[in-house]
Formats: sequence, C-alpha cells, structure tokens
Amino acid sequence: MTEPHIPSARGAVDLAALAASHPEESATPSGAATWTTRVDTAAFQQFVGLSQQVPVIVSLGAARLAASVELDNTLTTLVDRRAGRLVLGLVDAEAEPQIAQAFQAQQIPMVIALVKGQPVPLFQGGAPAEQIEQLLDQLLELATQQGMGGSVPAFSGTEEEPALPPLHQKAVDAIEAGDYAAAEAAYMQALNEKPNDHEAQVGIYQVRLLSRTQDKDLNQVRETGAQNPDDLNAQLDVADMDLVGGHVEDAFARLVKLVSRLADEDRERVRRRLVELYAVVGNSDPRVAASRQKLARVLF
Repeated sequence: MTEPHIPSARGAVDLAALAASHPEESATPSGAATWTTRVDTAAFQQFVGLSQQVPVIVSLGAARLAASVELDNTLTTLVDRRAGRLVLGLVDAEAEPQIAQAFQAQQIPMVIALVKGQPVPLFQGGAPAEQIEQLLDQLLELATQQGMGGSVPAFSGTEEEPALPPLHQKAVDAIEAGDYAAAEAAYMQALNEKPNDHEAQVGIYQVRLLSRTQDKDLNQVRETGAQNPDDLNAQLDVADMDLVGGHVEDAFARLVKLVSRLADEDRERVRRRLVELYAVVGNSDPRVAASRQKLARVLF
C-alpha cells in the first residue's frame, strides 16, 4: 500500500469531456441508507460536484477482481458509517476507461479522493479496514481545514431519525404549537442540565429569532430600517428578517457594518446578535466563516 498524500491536493483531474447526468443508485439492501453509488462516465461530472460540499471518494476497480469487490465492500461500510460526511463512487475502470484515464490509473484497484474538485491520492491495491479508517479521518480533517463541513443526503434508502432528548422534544412540540416562550424555557432547562448541549444553545437562538420575527411585515421592517439608519433596533429587525428570508449574507453584512460604526454597549449588543445568527445558520457554513473574518477585522 502506498503512503497517502493527504496534506496536498494539487493537480486537477481533467473532467471536461465527462458529461453531466444523474448518478446511478447503488445496489443496497432495501430501506438501508447509503452514501455509496455506482458511477459511470455520464454521471461522473455531477458526482464530482459533490466534492464542493463533502469529500468524494472514487474507487476504481473491476467486478471480476475479488480483491476489488472486497475493497468496495469495506469502503462502503466505512463511508456509510459516517452518514453523509463522505460519499463513495464505485467505478468499473474496465467498463469506464475515460474515468480511469482521467485519474491516470496505472493499476486497479485504486482509490482517490476529491476535495473541492482537487484530487487527493489515497492508495492502490488492497488495505486493511483499520488503515482505511485512519485515511478517512485524515481526509475529513483536510476537508475541515478547507472550510468544508456538514453532510449530504443519502443516495438511497431511509435514514433513521434518532429520538430527541425529552426536553428537546418538548421544545420542538412547543415550536409547532407556536409557543416560543415555552420552547425557549425547555431548551434553557436542557442547557442548565447539560451546559455543553450545543443543540440546546442553538435551539434557544432559533426560538428567539422566530419570536422576534413573528407577525412582522418584511416590507414595513425594511422601510423603517431605510428611514432610520441610526435606529439600532430597526437595523437589527431588518437583519432578522433578511436571515429568515434567506438573505443570509445581507443580514451579516448589515450587522458587521453596524459594529464598525458603534461603540461600547451598542457595539457589544450587535456582536452578540451576530454570534447568535452565526449559530442559527451553522458555524460550518462558508458564509459564516467569511463574515467572521470581516467581523474580526472590524473588531481588531
């Protein structure tokens, strides 16, 4: 087994000749969620596009090779265990020579990863599951360093939803009933019982946002904000409405600009609101990362 080149992602694969299509569903047990799919030349471009969201692994093999089949089974198990943080494409290199040529494959089986479209060679030939698992963990670390995170939906099957903790379920039920005060109280109780409960903290921020924007009219809020550029509450309201309306970058930009103009308690109030909205959107979101950099420049 060759050493992986995890720290480097140099050299783009030439995929210009590969047409876009839909990936085939892999053959998996009925109802089982899987992030593994069989990929042909027509489907490859779209499959590679997923590497902008999560690391993509490509296994170049052949159905006639027992070692290749065994490797694909191992990879499928390890990738599916990570529930969408990685995806795996199984390619029959003999049936799809264009893909093998794009990766300049010298032998099969061969396993390569793609991070934001850039190849990360992993290994050729077989490998024990423990060693592959280590490589996948390193690959996820590389993805994190490049600002990637989160997961993607399964290619097929149904993902089992884990049961929520009782207080979280109580909060969700209250939200569905429109009782945001009760929802916040449930999340607060969960956070008091478990201070490192990140989901409860984010839940509090989400409920507060829902409560602040409830029954507000977007056009009226925007008009008030435009007419009162120095009214802190009006500007915070516009940012809230932008966020719930999907204009995330506009909301962040408005608040960062406010921070640059304010001082003391007002400045800290806006900064705290930004932190809450970052958590609501998700700290792994690239829009959050970009705004955090702008906020840091303003603050320091």
